Amino acid sequence: MKKQKPNTYKPDWTPENAGEAFAVKVVKGVESKVETKKENDTKRKHLSIDEYVKGVLEFDRNILARAITLIESNNPTHHDTAQEVLKKLLPHSGKSLRIGITGVPGAGKSTLIESLGMYLIEQGHKVAVLTVDPSSTVTKGSILGDKTRMENLSKEKNCFIRPSPSGGTLGGVTRKSRETITVCEAAGFDIILIETVGVGQSEVTVRSMVDFFLLVLIAGGGDELQGIKRGIMELTDAILINKADGDNEKKANIARSDYNNALHYLQPATKGWTAQAFTGSALTGKGIPELWEVIKKFEKTIKKSGMFEQRRKDQSIEWVFRMVEDTLKDEFYNNEKIQKAIKTMREEIAKDKITPTLAAEKLLGIFRL
Repeated sequence: MKKQKPNTYKPDWTPENAGEAFAVKVVKGVESKVETKKENDTKRKHLSIDEYVKGVLEFDRNILARAITLIESNNPTHHDTAQEVLKKLLPHSGKSLRIGITGVPGAGKSTLIESLGMYLIEQGHKVAVLTVDPSSTVTKGSILGDKTRMENLSKEKNCFIRPSPSGGTLGGVTRKSRETITVCEAAGFDIILIETVGVGQSEVTVRSMVDFFLLVLIAGGGDELQGIKRGIMELTDAILINKADGDNEKKANIARSDYNNALHYLQPATKGWTAQAFTGSALTGKGIPELWEVIKKFEKTIKKSGMFEQRRKDQSIEWVFRMVEDTLKDEFYNNEKIQKAIKTMREEIAKDKITPTLAAEKLLGIFRL
Protein backbone atom coordinates (compact mmCIF):
# COMPACT_ATOMS: atom_id res chain seq x y z
CA MET A 1 0.00 0.00 0.00
CA LYS A 2 1.39 3.36 -1.05
CA LYS A 3 2.01 5.68 1.90
CA GLN A 4 0.30 9.08 1.53
CA LYS A 5 2.30 12.24 2.03
CA PRO A 6 1.23 14.27 5.09
CA ASN A 7 -1.13 17.17 4.31
CA THR A 8 0.61 19.45 6.81
CA TYR A 9 4.19 20.43 7.52
CA LYS A 10 6.02 22.62 9.97
CA PRO A 11 7.27 26.03 8.75
CA ASP A 12 10.98 26.60 8.22
CA TRP A 13 11.14 28.97 11.19
CA THR A 14 10.15 26.21 13.66
CA PRO A 15 12.54 26.16 16.67
CA GLU A 16 15.13 23.39 16.69
CA ASN A 17 14.20 20.24 18.62
CA ALA A 18 10.55 21.39 18.71
CA GLY A 19 8.37 18.38 19.32
CA GLU A 20 4.74 17.75 18.50
CA ALA A 21 3.81 20.26 21.21
CA PHE A 22 4.77 23.05 18.80
CA ALA A 23 1.31 23.94 17.54
CA VAL A 24 2.05 25.82 14.34
CA LYS A 25 1.69 23.81 11.15
CA VAL A 26 1.06 24.80 7.57
CA VAL A 27 -1.73 23.12 5.61
CA LYS A 28 -0.90 22.44 1.99
CA GLY A 29 -3.08 24.09 -0.61
CA VAL A 30 -5.62 22.11 -2.60
CA GLU A 31 -5.85 22.52 -6.32
CA SER A 32 -9.19 24.08 -7.20
CA LYS A 33 -11.50 22.10 -9.46
CA VAL A 34 -13.99 24.96 -9.84
CA GLU A 35 -14.13 26.15 -13.41
CA THR A 36 -13.51 29.83 -13.96
CA LYS A 37 -16.47 31.62 -15.49
CA LYS A 38 -16.03 33.04 -18.90
CA GLU A 39 -15.34 36.74 -19.06
CA ASN A 40 -18.70 37.45 -20.68
CA ASP A 41 -20.53 35.68 -17.84
CA THR A 42 -18.90 37.83 -15.15
CA LYS A 43 -19.92 41.10 -16.73
CA ARG A 44 -23.01 42.70 -15.25
CA LYS A 45 -25.99 42.53 -17.55
CA HIS A 46 -27.00 45.86 -19.06
CA LEU A 47 -30.55 46.70 -17.99
CA SER A 48 -33.14 48.39 -20.13
CA ILE A 49 -35.37 51.17 -18.83
CA ASP A 50 -38.30 48.77 -18.48
CA GLU A 51 -36.14 46.25 -16.62
CA TYR A 52 -35.09 48.94 -14.15
CA VAL A 53 -38.71 49.97 -13.61
CA LYS A 54 -39.98 46.39 -13.29
CA GLY A 55 -37.21 45.49 -10.85
CA VAL A 56 -37.88 48.48 -8.60
CA LEU A 57 -41.66 47.94 -8.56
CA GLU A 58 -41.15 44.27 -7.71
CA PHE A 59 -38.71 45.19 -4.93
CA ASP A 60 -35.71 43.47 -6.45
CA ARG A 61 -33.06 44.75 -4.04
CA ASN A 62 -30.24 44.34 -6.53
CA ILE A 63 -32.00 46.31 -9.26
CA LEU A 64 -33.16 48.89 -6.70
CA ALA A 65 -29.55 49.52 -5.71
CA ARG A 66 -28.49 49.69 -9.35
CA ALA A 67 -31.26 52.15 -10.16
CA ILE A 68 -30.08 54.47 -7.38
CA THR A 69 -26.48 54.14 -8.58
CA LEU A 70 -27.66 55.07 -12.08
CA ILE A 71 -29.44 58.15 -10.75
CA GLU A 72 -26.46 59.22 -8.61
CA SER A 73 -24.06 58.85 -11.53
CA ASN A 74 -22.51 62.03 -12.90
CA ASN A 75 -21.75 60.29 -16.20
CA PRO A 76 -23.63 62.24 -18.92
CA THR A 77 -24.42 58.98 -20.75
CA HIS A 78 -26.48 57.81 -17.76
CA HIS A 79 -28.55 60.97 -17.42
CA ASP A 80 -31.21 60.29 -20.07
CA THR A 81 -31.74 56.69 -18.96
CA ALA A 82 -32.05 57.77 -15.31
CA GLN A 83 -34.63 60.42 -16.17
CA GLU A 84 -36.72 57.97 -18.19
CA VAL A 85 -36.65 55.49 -15.29
CA LEU A 86 -37.71 58.24 -12.86
CA LYS A 87 -40.48 59.37 -15.19
CA LYS A 88 -42.02 55.89 -15.19
CA LEU A 89 -41.57 55.45 -11.43
CA LEU A 90 -43.03 58.85 -10.51
CA PRO A 91 -46.71 57.75 -10.62
CA HIS A 92 -45.87 55.05 -8.05
CA SER A 93 -44.18 57.44 -5.60
CA GLY A 94 -45.31 60.02 -3.06
CA LYS A 95 -47.08 57.64 -0.69
CA SER A 96 -44.51 57.55 2.09
CA LEU A 97 -43.89 59.61 5.19
CA ARG A 98 -40.51 61.31 4.87
CA ILE A 99 -38.66 61.92 8.12
CA GLY A 100 -35.46 63.93 8.34
CA ILE A 101 -33.16 63.26 11.29
CA THR A 102 -30.27 65.52 12.20
CA GLY A 103 -28.30 66.38 15.32
CA VAL A 104 -24.99 67.24 16.85
CA PRO A 105 -22.13 64.75 16.30
CA GLY A 106 -22.22 62.04 18.95
CA ALA A 107 -25.93 62.46 19.68
CA GLY A 108 -26.59 58.88 18.57
CA LYS A 109 -28.48 59.50 15.33
CA SER A 110 -27.56 56.19 13.74
CA THR A 111 -28.42 54.23 16.88
CA LEU A 112 -31.74 56.05 17.06
CA ILE A 113 -32.51 55.28 13.42
CA GLU A 114 -31.77 51.60 13.98
CA SER A 115 -33.96 51.49 17.08
CA LEU A 116 -36.80 53.41 15.40
CA GLY A 117 -36.45 51.40 12.18
CA MET A 118 -36.65 48.06 13.99
CA TYR A 119 -39.74 49.26 15.86
CA LEU A 120 -41.44 50.41 12.66
CA ILE A 121 -40.74 47.12 10.90
CA GLU A 122 -42.31 45.29 13.85
CA GLN A 123 -45.39 47.47 13.28
CA GLY A 124 -45.59 46.26 9.67
CA HIS A 125 -43.87 49.14 7.87
CA LYS A 126 -41.24 49.02 5.14
CA VAL A 127 -38.38 51.35 5.98
CA ALA A 128 -35.80 52.93 3.68
CA VAL A 129 -32.86 54.65 5.32
CA LEU A 130 -30.94 57.19 3.28
CA THR A 131 -27.80 58.22 5.11
CA VAL A 132 -25.79 61.08 3.72
CA ASP A 133 -22.14 60.51 4.62
CA PRO A 134 -19.29 63.01 4.57
CA SER A 135 -17.32 62.58 1.36
CA SER A 136 -13.68 61.63 1.21
CA THR A 137 -11.71 64.56 -0.17
CA VAL A 138 -9.63 62.07 -2.16
CA THR A 139 -12.10 59.57 -3.62
CA LYS A 140 -15.34 61.56 -3.10
CA GLY A 141 -16.90 58.40 -1.67
CA SER A 142 -18.66 57.75 1.64
CA ILE A 143 -16.35 57.40 4.63
CA LEU A 144 -18.72 56.46 7.46
CA GLY A 145 -20.57 53.46 6.06
CA ASP A 146 -23.79 53.44 8.08
CA LYS A 147 -24.55 49.80 7.27
CA THR A 148 -21.78 48.90 9.69
CA ARG A 149 -23.41 51.09 12.35
CA MET A 150 -26.91 49.64 11.83
CA GLU A 151 -26.05 45.98 11.83
CA ASN A 152 -29.41 44.60 13.01
CA LEU A 153 -31.51 46.89 10.84
CA SER A 154 -29.48 46.13 7.73
CA LYS A 155 -30.41 42.43 8.06
CA GLU A 156 -34.15 43.08 7.90
CA LYS A 157 -35.81 42.14 4.60
CA ASN A 158 -38.23 45.07 4.88
CA CYS A 159 -35.43 47.59 5.26
CA PHE A 160 -33.13 49.13 2.70
CA ILE A 161 -30.13 51.22 3.77
CA ARG A 162 -28.37 53.40 1.24
CA PRO A 163 -25.30 55.38 2.32
CA SER A 164 -24.48 58.12 -0.18
CA PRO A 165 -21.50 60.48 -0.27
CA SER A 166 -22.38 64.13 0.31
CA GLY A 167 -19.98 65.30 -2.38
CA GLY A 168 -19.46 68.49 -0.43
CA THR A 169 -22.97 69.76 -1.23
CA LEU A 170 -24.97 72.09 0.98
CA GLY A 171 -25.88 70.45 4.26
CA GLY A 172 -24.26 67.20 3.22
CA VAL A 173 -27.26 66.33 1.07
CA THR A 174 -26.51 64.69 -2.24
CA ARG A 175 -27.85 66.32 -5.40
CA LYS A 176 -29.77 63.16 -6.15
CA SER A 177 -31.36 62.56 -2.74
CA ARG A 178 -34.80 63.61 -3.95
CA GLU A 179 -34.68 61.19 -6.88
CA THR A 180 -33.55 58.44 -4.53
CA ILE A 181 -36.61 59.09 -2.36
CA THR A 182 -38.81 58.70 -5.46
CA VAL A 183 -37.23 55.32 -6.31
CA CYS A 184 -37.58 54.01 -2.75
CA GLU A 185 -41.22 55.06 -2.60
CA ALA A 186 -41.91 53.31 -5.89
CA ALA A 187 -40.34 50.16 -4.41
CA GLY A 188 -43.00 50.18 -1.71
CA PHE A 189 -41.26 51.79 1.24
CA ASP A 190 -43.81 53.74 3.26
CA ILE A 191 -41.33 55.26 5.71
CA ILE A 192 -38.25 57.13 4.47
CA LEU A 193 -35.68 58.07 7.12
CA ILE A 194 -33.00 60.55 6.03
CA GLU A 195 -29.99 60.98 8.29
CA THR A 196 -27.83 64.01 7.61
CA VAL A 197 -24.27 64.98 8.39
CA GLY A 198 -24.00 67.02 11.58
CA VAL A 199 -26.17 70.01 12.30
CA GLY A 200 -26.26 73.63 11.19
CA GLN A 201 -28.02 76.29 9.17
CA SER A 202 -27.35 74.41 5.93
CA GLU A 203 -29.70 71.63 7.10
CA VAL A 204 -32.49 73.77 5.63
CA THR A 205 -31.81 71.65 2.55
CA VAL A 206 -33.08 68.58 4.39
CA ARG A 207 -36.11 70.47 5.63
CA SER A 208 -37.00 71.15 2.01
CA MET A 209 -37.41 67.46 1.16
CA VAL A 210 -39.04 65.88 4.22
CA ASP A 211 -42.42 66.04 5.94
CA PHE A 212 -41.27 65.74 9.54
CA PHE A 213 -37.95 67.07 10.81
CA LEU A 214 -36.42 65.67 14.02
CA LEU A 215 -33.51 67.21 15.89
CA VAL A 216 -31.53 64.82 18.10
CA LEU A 217 -29.59 66.33 20.98
CA ILE A 218 -27.94 65.19 24.19
CA ALA A 219 -27.94 66.75 27.63
CA GLY A 220 -24.84 68.70 28.63
CA GLY A 221 -23.81 69.67 25.11
CA GLY A 222 -22.39 72.93 26.36
CA ASP A 223 -23.16 76.58 25.70
CA GLU A 224 -20.80 76.62 22.72
CA LEU A 225 -23.50 74.92 20.66
CA GLN A 226 -26.27 77.40 21.36
CA GLY A 227 -25.73 79.38 18.15
CA ILE A 228 -25.98 76.24 16.05
CA LYS A 229 -29.00 74.95 17.95
CA ARG A 230 -30.97 78.16 17.54
CA GLY A 231 -30.73 78.04 13.76
CA ILE A 232 -31.80 74.42 13.47
CA MET A 233 -34.46 74.63 16.19
CA GLU A 234 -36.40 77.05 14.01
CA LEU A 235 -36.76 74.29 11.41
CA THR A 236 -37.60 71.35 13.65
CA ASP A 237 -40.94 69.67 14.32
CA ALA A 238 -39.69 67.85 17.42
CA ILE A 239 -36.58 67.52 19.55
CA LEU A 240 -35.43 64.26 21.10
CA ILE A 241 -33.00 64.42 24.00
CA ASN A 242 -31.25 61.10 23.42
CA LYS A 243 -29.24 58.95 25.84
CA ALA A 244 -31.79 59.56 28.61
CA ASP A 245 -30.75 56.48 30.55
CA GLY A 246 -28.85 55.67 33.73
CA ASP A 247 -27.29 58.62 35.51
CA ASN A 248 -27.97 60.84 32.52
CA GLU A 249 -31.77 60.58 32.72
CA LYS A 250 -32.11 63.44 35.22
CA LYS A 251 -29.98 65.75 33.05
CA ALA A 252 -32.04 64.80 30.00
CA ASN A 253 -35.29 65.72 31.73
CA ILE A 254 -33.87 69.12 32.71
CA ALA A 255 -32.70 69.67 29.12
CA ARG A 256 -36.17 68.74 27.81
CA SER A 257 -37.73 71.38 30.02
CA ASP A 258 -35.21 74.01 28.86
CA TYR A 259 -35.79 73.24 25.18
CA ASN A 260 -39.56 73.29 25.57
CA ASN A 261 -39.25 76.76 27.08
CA ALA A 262 -37.09 77.86 24.15
CA LEU A 263 -39.47 76.38 21.55
CA HIS A 264 -42.31 78.34 23.10
CA TYR A 265 -40.76 81.57 21.81
CA LEU A 266 -40.00 80.35 18.28
CA GLN A 267 -42.30 80.44 15.28
CA PRO A 268 -43.47 76.90 14.41
CA ALA A 269 -41.65 75.30 11.49
CA THR A 270 -44.93 73.77 10.34
CA LYS A 271 -48.12 75.81 10.36
CA GLY A 272 -50.68 74.35 12.76
CA TRP A 273 -48.14 72.29 14.70
CA THR A 274 -46.33 73.12 17.94
CA ALA A 275 -42.89 71.55 18.27
CA GLN A 276 -41.98 69.93 21.57
CA ALA A 277 -38.95 68.29 23.17
CA PHE A 278 -39.00 64.69 24.39
CA THR A 279 -36.56 62.32 26.05
CA GLY A 280 -35.62 58.83 25.00
CA SER A 281 -32.87 56.27 24.76
CA ALA A 282 -31.98 54.74 21.41
CA LEU A 283 -29.86 52.20 23.29
CA THR A 284 -32.67 50.81 25.49
CA GLY A 285 -35.59 51.69 23.21
CA LYS A 286 -37.21 53.85 25.86
CA GLY A 287 -39.29 56.63 24.33
CA ILE A 288 -39.26 55.17 20.79
CA PRO A 289 -42.98 54.17 20.74
CA GLU A 290 -43.87 57.61 22.14
CA LEU A 291 -41.78 59.32 19.46
CA TRP A 292 -43.61 57.39 16.75
CA GLU A 293 -46.97 58.41 18.25
CA VAL A 294 -45.87 62.05 18.02
CA ILE A 295 -44.92 61.60 14.36
CA LYS A 296 -48.25 59.91 13.56
CA LYS A 297 -50.13 62.71 15.30
CA PHE A 298 -48.13 65.24 13.27
CA GLU A 299 -49.00 63.46 10.00
CA LYS A 300 -52.70 63.32 10.85
CA THR A 301 -52.78 66.98 11.91
CA ILE A 302 -51.12 68.47 8.83
CA LYS A 303 -52.97 66.22 6.40
CA LYS A 304 -56.25 67.36 7.89
CA SER A 305 -55.24 71.03 7.55
CA GLY A 306 -53.98 70.57 3.97
CA MET A 307 -50.47 71.59 4.97
CA PHE A 308 -49.04 68.18 4.06
CA GLU A 309 -50.07 68.41 0.41
CA GLN A 310 -49.13 72.08 0.18
CA ARG A 311 -45.64 71.40 1.54
CA ARG A 312 -45.08 68.62 -0.99
CA LYS A 313 -46.07 70.97 -3.83
CA ASP A 314 -43.77 73.72 -2.53
CA GLN A 315 -40.92 71.24 -2.26
CA SER A 316 -41.39 70.11 -5.85
CA ILE A 317 -41.21 73.70 -7.07
CA GLU A 318 -38.08 74.33 -5.01
CA TRP A 319 -36.62 71.12 -6.42
CA VAL A 320 -36.89 72.55 -9.95
CA PHE A 321 -34.91 75.68 -9.13
CA ARG A 322 -32.32 73.76 -7.12
CA MET A 323 -31.66 71.56 -10.14
CA VAL A 324 -31.36 74.66 -12.35
CA GLU A 325 -28.74 76.03 -9.94
CA ASP A 326 -26.85 72.73 -9.89
CA THR A 327 -26.88 72.47 -13.68
CA LEU A 328 -25.61 76.03 -14.14
CA LYS A 329 -22.86 75.38 -11.61
CA ASP A 330 -21.76 72.24 -13.45
CA GLU A 331 -21.78 73.99 -16.83
CA PHE A 332 -19.72 76.84 -15.41
CA TYR A 333 -16.96 74.70 -13.90
CA ASN A 334 -16.89 72.21 -16.80
CA ASN A 335 -16.44 75.01 -19.35
CA GLU A 336 -12.93 74.70 -20.85
CA LYS A 337 -12.47 78.47 -21.13
CA ILE A 338 -13.46 78.89 -17.49
CA GLN A 339 -11.09 76.17 -16.37
CA LYS A 340 -8.19 77.92 -18.07
CA ALA A 341 -9.24 81.34 -16.78
CA ILE A 342 -9.57 80.09 -13.18
CA LYS A 343 -5.90 79.14 -13.12
CA THR A 344 -4.91 82.64 -14.23
CA MET A 345 -7.31 84.28 -11.76
CA ARG A 346 -5.92 82.26 -8.87
CA GLU A 347 -2.42 83.47 -9.63
CA GLU A 348 -3.49 87.11 -10.00
CA ILE A 349 -5.51 87.04 -6.76
CA ALA A 350 -2.57 85.49 -4.89
CA LYS A 351 -0.30 88.30 -6.14
CA ASP A 352 -2.92 90.98 -5.30
CA LYS A 353 -3.16 92.00 -8.96
CA ILE A 354 -6.95 91.74 -8.96
CA THR A 355 -9.74 91.84 -6.39
CA PRO A 356 -11.90 88.73 -5.83
CA THR A 357 -14.98 90.69 -6.94
CA LEU A 358 -13.42 91.73 -10.24
CA ALA A 359 -12.10 88.19 -10.78
CA ALA A 360 -15.61 86.79 -10.35
CA GLU A 361 -17.03 89.36 -12.79
CA LYS A 362 -14.39 88.45 -15.40
CA LEU A 363 -15.10 84.72 -15.05
CA LEU A 364 -18.83 85.29 -15.45
CA GLY A 365 -18.12 87.51 -18.46
CA ILE A 366 -16.13 84.70 -20.09
CA PHE A 367 -18.94 82.23 -19.34
CA ARG A 368 -21.58 84.47 -20.95
CA LEU A 369 -19.65 84.76 -24.24
